[in-house]
Amino acid sequence: MNVTGSHRDTFRTFMPIQTTVVGSYPTPHWLLGNTSRAALRDAVMVVLKTQELAGIDVVADGELNRFDPSHPETNGMIDYFVTRMDGIRSRFTVSDIDQFRRHAGMSYRTDPAGLVTGPIGEGVLNLPRDYEFTRSLTHKPLKFTCTGPHMLTKVLTDRYYGSHEKLAMSIATVLSAQMERIDAAVVQIDEANISGHPEDRDWGLAAINHVLEGIRGVRAVHICFGNYGGQTVQKGFWKDLMPFLNGLKADHLVLEFARRGYQELEAFRELDPNIGLGLGVIDIKDNVIESPELIAQRLDHAAKVLGEGRVQYIHPDCGFWMLQRSVADGKMRALVAGRDLYEGRN
Repeated sequence: MNVTGSHRDTFRTFMPIQTTVVGSYPTPHWLLGNTSRAALRDAVMVVLKTQELAGIDVVADGELNRFDPSHPETNGMIDYFVTRMDGIRSRFTVSDIDQFRRHAGMSYRTDPAGLVTGPIGEGVLNLPRDYEFTRSLTHKPLKFTCTGPHMLTKVLTDRYYGSHEKLAMSIATVLSAQMERIDAAVVQIDEANISGHPEDRDWGLAAINHVLEGIRGVRAVHICFGNYGGQTVQKGFWKDLMPFLNGLKADHLVLEFARRGYQELEAFRELDPNIGLGLGVIDIKDNVIESPELIAQRLDHAAKVLGEGRVQYIHPDCGFWMLQRSVADGKMRALVAGRDLYEGRN
């Protein structure tokens, strides 16, 4: 694609678009059989160096710090958090499972991630340690990701608090206290259930904002429609989430578009202009590696719909963990090349 000279000239008055990843990366095979600290360090270094070589501006640890071979289906997104917090146990009865399955929107899981039996506490969860472990392995701006309180609340069976609101805020209090000790360039809260449940806005928003308020760096919120076994989980429309999105105390959003298409971009004319837009331009549910021209076209289209400079970040729709490493690597290189083509970089 030849981006017009007028677009390039206009864009110079805006901040350059940053390339980043959502978080996860395909687990190197050797880590599956050796979860020692030394093996983990080697794996994280590989992930970081791969992103650096691809030209990614804001890198992440591939979420390998929380990978557990015993829970490969969610890449540690859920279990890493709930199994370390106080007040949650991972053994439950048939009745507990039945209660969980009555919850709307959780049909993609057969069992809850845990049973809440007492006050939520940090337990042995130590996210600052995970961040420091990774921080020492790269000089690039680093993103730290954390599953949000709405998502964690929805995968638990509550036998203590009696309401989503109270449980979510208790989880948020634990996460917020740990976020305050992390000085990553970007801290991203991941929420993959709210997309299909805008009716949870009030209690979900309060809890998520409580976590965001504890973040020292740039505050990001990632929202997608699910990537469970490479499948879309949630159904809904971005326009229905606009009141929720406008209520977030975030600096920018990290949103899924490539898989869904860009017909819904017009809804984001209603997004608070103080909240930056991160645009998903890489489909992580498809092994085809996008061309730089396609990515530049998607950026050009977004600029025509929302205005030049509205998109601050581009990234994949979600994490790469379901893909082969060669595919993920190719997609990252295309991401950077497409941004460079759009901006007219040499």
